[in-house]
Amino acid sequence: MKQEQEMIGQLLDWASKNDNIRTVLMTSSRANPHAFTDLFTDHDFEIFVNDLNAFTEDDGWLEQFGLLIKKVVLQDGDWRTRLVLYEDGTKIDFQISTNDFIKKLAAMTELPKEYDNGYKVLLDKDGITNGIPAPAYKAYITKKPSADTFADIINSFWGDTAYVANSLWRDELYFAKYMLDNVIRFHYLQPVIEWHLGVKHDWTVNPNKFGRWFKRYLDSETWAELEGTYAGARIEENWQALFRTADLFSTLAQEVGKSLGYEYPMEYEQKMRMYLMKVKDLPKDAKSFT
Repeated sequence: MKQEQEMIGQLLDWASKNDNIRTVLMTSSRANPHAFTDLFTDHDFEIFVNDLNAFTEDDGWLEQFGLLIKKVVLQDGDWRTRLVLYEDGTKIDFQISTNDFIKKLAAMTELPKEYDNGYKVLLDKDGITNGIPAPAYKAYITKKPSADTFADIINSFWGDTAYVANSLWRDELYFAKYMLDNVIRFHYLQPVIEWHLGVKHDWTVNPNKFGRWFKRYLDSETWAELEGTYAGARIEENWQALFRTADLFSTLAQEVGKSLGYEYPMEYEQKMRMYLMKVKDLPKDAKSFT
């Protein structure tokens, strides 16, 4: 697995000798001083050329960086993407476009999000990157929710817990897990955890996508509570996970609401908790909910 400087050196040695290649940028985590990186962090390179078709009609150039395990080829307008994994574990995402894009980027007064998140100029043969605004690294910082967004997440969370409870009562594990570990976890619990971190860190942190860096930012007690929301395949385990998820969600959402001056619907929560408990205690041969 290549270290960053070794990879960059190899890339620039090749790019500097290729007249078609005019500009090379490094983007994403390795270009952001606030990001957490390790040996598995992708190398994200953007290569800008004069003749796009001539460059991408033959992908043999990828083989000079190692022995390929896989290559994914994508195309979107004037962009060509090569997602590559090498046998030594090096993962590189190449994005290729024309040098005209760099000229447009240099003329912008505000960077697109993906560049404000971080970029480094590795090669500029034509001296056209000087006008590109410097990244502020704020594009993906967690933002304060509006009152309407906050209320919608709260209402949706408690409403969807009923689907989990009903499915567990029916012994429909697959759907219950989908609702609990997909919809509820990522659509409702995740943003509330992000808002909690926003409150704790004065809205200055980016916990990365899908909670990737939650453990780095959460205190040990809250992280332990979050771990407790995961469960195996037994129905009873998932009932406990549901209630632990509800407890964590409630605690964090109330904290966020208090910080932002938003009302938390405690009466609604209490009614939903009563419903969940009633479903859990309902006999399996019940013909009526009353």
